[in-house]
Amino acid sequence: MRLVFAGTPSVALPSLAALVASDHEVVAVVTRPDAARGRSKRLVPSEVGQWAADHGIPTLKPTHPRDPAFVAALTELSPDACPVVAYGALVPQHVLDIPRFGWINLHFSLLPRWRGAAPVQRALMAGDTVTGATTFRLVRALDAGPVYGTTELPLAGTETAGEVLDTLAHAGSRLLLDTVDALATTEPVEQTDEDAVTLAPKITVEEARLDWTRPADELDRLIRGCSPAPMAWTTLRQAQGAEGERFKVALGRPSDEAGLAPGEVRAERRRVLVGTGTTALELLRVQPLGKKEMAGADWGRGLRGEQVWLA
Repeated sequence: MRLVFAGTPSVALPSLAALVASDHEVVAVVTRPDAARGRSKRLVPSEVGQWAADHGIPTLKPTHPRDPAFVAALTELSPDACPVVAYGALVPQHVLDIPRFGWINLHFSLLPRWRGAAPVQRALMAGDTVTGATTFRLVRALDAGPVYGTTELPLAGTETAGEVLDTLAHAGSRLLLDTVDALATTEPVEQTDEDAVTLAPKITVEEARLDWTRPADELDRLIRGCSPAPMAWTTLRQAQGAEGERFKVALGRPSDEAGLAPGEVRAERRRVLVGTGTTALELLRVQPLGKKEMAGADWGRGLRGEQVWLA
């Protein structure tokens, strides 16, 4: 089958590699335009764009999929299907109609649950016990197209969003390849359970702020859902009520310890505890302002007995 693959971040690479290694022909890759990065603001290709260049695959980088030059190029390529993983732009209907089997999206949730940009993050924040990946045909409505297949992933309640995405990227690559293999003989099934629809918008910086009056298990879910990005944060203060500086928390763990006020920090020899609305939360990985990520216990030892608060 003749394919044009669309994707942008590294989470799309396992699927692209699987399709390139298959009997199908990946004739081109579509990805987002090069972006300015670092202090130099040098234009850098996306992870998918770089992988395609390294493997000699022609790459299209339209500012928007409706751009006439891109539409003409895709039409000339005449793909049978366009597999999609985290491309990052809305595809208009007349472009969806170009390949005869459509655009086949790999989405990292069990649709119709968690339609949107941050499905894994939202699943962890909500305390879901199972997630997965779904392949479906793109339509104009958000993640509402008919489904080809799913794969499930049980959650232990300790995973970060980064870990779950990595697992699903590889499991999903197999699902996507199986879906493309069967496109000529399989009809997708419409999503009909509208009562099961939940939305997964991108997590804002303000949403990632930790409210220490909330229960420890809720804060743990927020931290894991925001790891590695945008990363949960709070402010570090020398005294309760004082002005503070931003302080990121990459990983925590609910503790049975009680007796700490919300936001009160207790640095022990081998761990750091913070009071919440219930029991304390142990800080496992933190990133103080201007420093690299470090173990919470190492940061705590650097306090040298100084009393600080998180708020």
